[in-house]
Amino acid sequence: MDIAAARARHAELSTQLHHQNRLYYALDAPEISDADYDRLFRELLELEKAFPQLTTDDSPSRRIGAPPLDKFTQIRHQQPMLSLDNALNEDEIRAFDARVKRQLETSDELEYVCEMKLDGVAVELVYRHGRLVVGSTRGDGVTGEEITANLRTIRSLPLQLEAPYPALLEVRGEIYFDTAAFRTMNEERTTEGLPTFANPRNAAAGSLRQLDPAITAKRPLRIFCYGIGALDGVTPTRHDTLLNLLNDWGLPINLAGMRKTVGVAGAIDYFRELIENRDALAFEIDGMVIKVNDLNLQRQLGATSRAPRWAIAAKFPPRQAETTVSDILLQVGRTGAITPVAVLQSVKISGVTVSRASLHNWDEIARLDVRIGDRVLVERAGDVIPDVVKVLTDRRDGSERPLPEPATCPACAAPVKRFNDEVVPRCQGLACPAQLKERIKHFVSRKAMDIDGLGGRYIDQLLELQLVTSVADLYTLQRDDLFRFERMGETLADKLLAAIAASKKRPLPRFLFALGIRNVGAHLAKVLARQFGSLERLSTATEEELTTIHEIGPQVAASVVSFFRNPDNRAILQRLAQAGVAAQEEAPRAGGPLFGKTFVFTGTLSQLGRTEAQQKVERCGARASGSVSKKTDYVVAGTEAGSKLDKALQLGLTVMTEEEFLVFIEGLEDST
Repeated sequence: MDIAAARARHAELSTQLHHQNRLYYALDAPEISDADYDRLFRELLELEKAFPQLTTDDSPSRRIGAPPLDKFTQIRHQQPMLSLDNALNEDEIRAFDARVKRQLETSDELEYVCEMKLDGVAVELVYRHGRLVVGSTRGDGVTGEEITANLRTIRSLPLQLEAPYPALLEVRGEIYFDTAAFRTMNEERTTEGLPTFANPRNAAAGSLRQLDPAITAKRPLRIFCYGIGALDGVTPTRHDTLLNLLNDWGLPINLAGMRKTVGVAGAIDYFRELIENRDALAFEIDGMVIKVNDLNLQRQLGATSRAPRWAIAAKFPPRQAETTVSDILLQVGRTGAITPVAVLQSVKISGVTVSRASLHNWDEIARLDVRIGDRVLVERAGDVIPDVVKVLTDRRDGSERPLPEPATCPACAAPVKRFNDEVVPRCQGLACPAQLKERIKHFVSRKAMDIDGLGGRYIDQLLELQLVTSVADLYTLQRDDLFRFERMGETLADKLLAAIAASKKRPLPRFLFALGIRNVGAHLAKVLARQFGSLERLSTATEEELTTIHEIGPQVAASVVSFFRNPDNRAILQRLAQAGVAAQEEAPRAGGPLFGKTFVFTGTLSQLGRTEAQQKVERCGARASGSVSKKTDYVVAGTEAGSKLDKALQLGLTVMTEEEFLVFIEGLEDST
């Protein structure tokens, strides 16, 4: 390749990589897989190695991530948050070891620390005198986005370190989702008609970039810390010693996923082990990081403009396979939401046979331009349902068929409507059998009424035999009804009837969750149960009363009121009560020095996160509200407080600064 052709290809690669960087880091909407990105990036590096004159200051090889978004305050890292060079196979891991030895001029086997490479979002946390003062994203590696308020909502992240702590600590970590929590969150978003997240990494990035920390607080984010930027007063000499120090100070460290080896052979053994066992982990990893353990040797090796020479990311091979979309099925959920699922020609990915993949909604179908008959790339991430990540349009022969958005329900032929604020169409049929099946499955599930043994096979037979028309009919079933099932004996029938009877006395939060009130998941069911104490009191609540509760917004309030005003729902609740279903009431919150008082927090709290402040007043018997009214007792105003503070002053309410609130609440906490 001559210089002219190299320059043209370099420009093309640079444009693509800059675009993909922005999609991945800033907009959380990647268009290509990690493997495809790595291939383009390596081609760019090879061009720059062959033609050094092509390397410029704005080359993707000199960048780490993407610029911070304008809507967040920009924070400059004291030490750059470098990226890592990649090794894509075992030979490249050995080449890294040889390169390090050559640079250190030694033939001795080196000690390495191997750590799981989480597929999450890198952040920096600054602790001064043990207290978390600033948190930021990686950004472009030099300047990140200030997201302190959002990071404070992560329960596993300490706001105060355990003594004896250093005067200054800048620690780096990775924000991630547990796979099960990610799957549950996506299921709830589908039920609520919201767009689902493509993968846990995108979900974590989107959660951290919320302007409202209350939204971040509802997301079950977690963090593992893996290194530092700066550290005062302590001088560890080994990386594993540093990790243990961070652990002693109370920071979450994945010590169970760390392995120390002497020589590269042990690192490769662990790499193979992780590839084999990655699906058994509770979170997503996309590789393993290998680091020289000796910190003095790390300093001697130094870094390039974008990556340290003493570490490398050994990337796992992509869990992708090529197959054909044989059909696209339409599934109807318990709220009528209709979602498309791709039926695939069976293909093995990481030893697991895959025959279906999620298409999420019609916006996603349009983005991918996926059609029945297409050849596609399917990617599997942990135990999350596989996704179609790319359509191989150059393989089309003209026989492929697009799938239009349905006008009628595939289960009952009732009209379908797509509301303006939702990404899924919904069946409007009141007697839709598919909705009834999903409502029953939800009602009997473990987190709801927990009717052990009543699985999908028996629910199908209940519907086929027309034994149930609502969940209330479950409590009128007799032994003779169950004997009509296939393979149902006396012992099994008695066991199932006993499980149904036992479910009549479930706690109120689980009963509320079981009812399937739109927008009310397991967590909000607990919030409502704690606030109202009984189903009767909740059923008469107004939207105004509901929106005064922390975490209950207008959409949830409208759903709750609409549910209890629906005559069909009231009839089912009455039949459940007649059958002896009586949810155990929650003891109303009582006692405490602030019992009966209402607090509103507004503006930015610099020393406390919003969630922590609300928890403090709730522990003292008060409740935290999201809106100011005449019934509000105290308003705590942080910096940049807006309309809520103005309204509080107009109403003559008691207003406190954050400093005044801290003095006030600490005195009360000491007395409880």
